[in-house]
Amino acid sequence: MRRRRRLTIAGLVSAAVLAAGCTLPALAPRSDVESEAAPPGTTPTWQACPEVADEVVGRGAPGIRYECTRIQVPRDWAGGSAATTGPGAGETFEIALIRARSDKQRDRIGSLLVNPGGPGGSGVDTAVYLSFGEQYGGLPDRIMERFDIVGFDPRGVARSSPVECIPDADLDAVFGSDPDPQNQQSFDDLVALANRIGRGCGDKYGDQLPLYGTEQAARDMDAIRAAVGDDKLTYLGYSYGTLLGATYAQLFPSRVRALVLDGAIDPRQGLIEGSESQAKGFERAFDNFHRWCAANAARCPIAPDARAAVISAIDKARVSPARSADGREATAGWVFYAVISSLYTESGWQELARAIDQLEGGNPQGVFRLADSYADRDDKGHYTNLFDANTAINCADEEERPNLDRIRQLQSQWRTQYPLFGPALATGLISCTEWPGGSDPYPTGRADGAPPILVVGTTGDPATPYEQTPALAEMLGVGRVLTWEGEGHTAYPQTACITQAVDAYLIDLTVPAEGKRCPAR
Repeated sequence: MRRRRRLTIAGLVSAAVLAAGCTLPALAPRSDVESEAAPPGTTPTWQACPEVADEVVGRGAPGIRYECTRIQVPRDWAGGSAATTGPGAGETFEIALIRARSDKQRDRIGSLLVNPGGPGGSGVDTAVYLSFGEQYGGLPDRIMERFDIVGFDPRGVARSSPVECIPDADLDAVFGSDPDPQNQQSFDDLVALANRIGRGCGDKYGDQLPLYGTEQAARDMDAIRAAVGDDKLTYLGYSYGTLLGATYAQLFPSRVRALVLDGAIDPRQGLIEGSESQAKGFERAFDNFHRWCAANAARCPIAPDARAAVISAIDKARVSPARSADGREATAGWVFYAVISSLYTESGWQELARAIDQLEGGNPQGVFRLADSYADRDDKGHYTNLFDANTAINCADEEERPNLDRIRQLQSQWRTQYPLFGPALATGLISCTEWPGGSDPYPTGRADGAPPILVVGTTGDPATPYEQTPALAEMLGVGRVLTWEGEGHTAYPQTACITQAVDAYLIDLTVPAEGKRCPAR
């Protein structure tokens, strides 16, 4: 059975569940690693690259060596690099890799491949972040001492043959647009913007756009496994990275050693079902924020009614947006994305409360800090290719795309059911409806022959709602659920309970007890 679902949280450009479980720093500008890509099936040459860590976080982690390489993969695995017909025939993509190795490594098990999600998040950046250790939200020393941490930018992302076709001005228009365009002209303007973006990307990439899909990237992961010299794959995937891992397990079950899928996605959900699931998830997370505010008024300047304060701020921004010193307007869209950004971690709640309070006083800087972090926008108004890749990948995966009339119906329906997030989740469906090119669906079935796969879920997760965790485990047939009763997007390594369970699985292949749950603290 094959079903399509796009992992959108809101907005025209299918802003999918975002990088690295959002426990890590915001993504930094990426630079190319100068090396010749190893052809398919050959052993790559690794080169020292401490400059990548310098660019990502300003320095390398103590006692960690960074090495980089590139490998070539067929653009279309169905035909391979020797194919003579079809999109991408005979051509390759370059996949950028980084390896972080501790000076204290002992009894090496192999490589731990990591992916932060998105789609569009950089695994190279994530490997650098994770190398800084548990005190900074990274990996525990016991994992760093047993594995090389290998990050990769999936095809089309960051350093790996990046998709670049959406102008900064159009992304500003996307994020700044009304999250609930109720009059027909506003809705039509949103459709026209999506259509313009789609035409520009179609003109540049044509019939090769479907080649950026998830199944192709999962096959790239097996080329990476072979390139690093591992007989079987050990993998840590967050958010959309769980979809990559689940797809790999179905394609190559006998090559799985251990997969940790944290922030699980149910691949069987259709596009509409997946978007509604996220509408529910964000409403639930926002309700949790609202209750926290009411109970912690000293730390929440918009208490006691945080929901009313946020809704008022968005409504006010529709008619009279606050301006920053450079003239930038904090429109309803930017306020909405500040809210979205803050819900990925419980630590973002207090920042949101301050930002909304400051906005009421005419200062939009807190709103812009949150929203720009989510959008991967720098202070000069430039974006990385995160959302170019995000749209290309999501729409390549998408087989069934609702028409505009159906989207308009859902917008109205979800406004009643999920008043703050539902309309934006509905209008977010427009991007793939207006996207050119065909699709390349990924499989949605069992991973027969694979060993137990650890599927981790957070009960307060807004972007990958907890209900998807047992659904993914059940679909794979070999999934074992580990539950964190916490807030925010993804769980590992948030608490000692979660960390100990995941570490035991990665190192010793010890599977947690059926039904294991970890408390929030």
